Amino acid sequence: MHRFLLTPRWWGINVFVALAVPFCLFMGSWQLGRFEARVDSHREATAERPADQVAAPLDSLLPVDTQTSGRLASASGEYGEQMLVPERRLDGASGFYVLTLLKTDSGKALPVVRGWLPGAADPAKAPAAPTGRVEVTGALQASENAGTKGVHAQGGLPSGQLGVIAAATLVNLVPHDLYDAWLTVQTPVDGMLPVPAQAPSNTGLDLKAFQNLGYTGEWFVFVAFVLFMWFRLYRREVETLRDAEAGLLDPAETSTAATGTATAPEDQSSTGIAPVR
Repeated sequence: MHRFLLTPRWWGINVFVALAVPFCLFMGSWQLGRFEARVDSHREATAERPADQVAAPLDSLLPVDTQTSGRLASASGEYGEQMLVPERRLDGASGFYVLTLLKTDSGKALPVVRGWLPGAADPAKAPAAPTGRVEVTGALQASENAGTKGVHAQGGLPSGQLGVIAAATLVNLVPHDLYDAWLTVQTPVDGMLPVPAQAPSNTGLDLKAFQNLGYTGEWFVFVAFVLFMWFRLYRREVETLRDAEAGLLDPAETSTAATGTATAPEDQSSTGIAPVR
């Protein structure tokens, strides 16, 4: 009864199933691994830093990654150009960052967010940076991009304002080599509020993470579907052969079950020629 499994049609079906099932399992496992990696990255990036953490030299923490993001970093130099970063929210209120470039001893400039103030960005409200040589300590942050939450990436800002805190944005505004990172001071002065450190981009449980989880489910559903369709075809073939053995099918249908091909009987009435009697 099961000789039909050796026919060319069933050889093709079986080979397809044998290849499709492990491929779908591999892809589902890969998507699941991507989701788990994003979860681990999120946990690492949002892990609470020790309260007694000692600040490390800036250069020792670069480039910024999930392990160094949020770490306390220190740099020495002199403050230079000051800019405002508008339309930034803190505790539900709208305001702006006060950003000052620190000309470090290495010769590069480091963006330092010295604090946050409420209201519209106004240079008159922003306190001036300290003069002379300073030692700055703050939470290390990766450069922002157009996809970072809360940035003003549309452009059109007045002179002296910055929409995205990144070396790629500042390179056309200041005549300095720049660090591809920035600091947010956690103990600001002059009435400013501290800007909390944020996890780097693509480390949160965002839409991409749940897309990976959804794709995982889809691939495993494909496995179940392929197996179900194979079993359904197999069961239909077996039932057809059993009906043929019981004499419930015409010889033409029996041939179809055995070979996988069908020949439709000619309908003489459709030709318009009456049979000779």
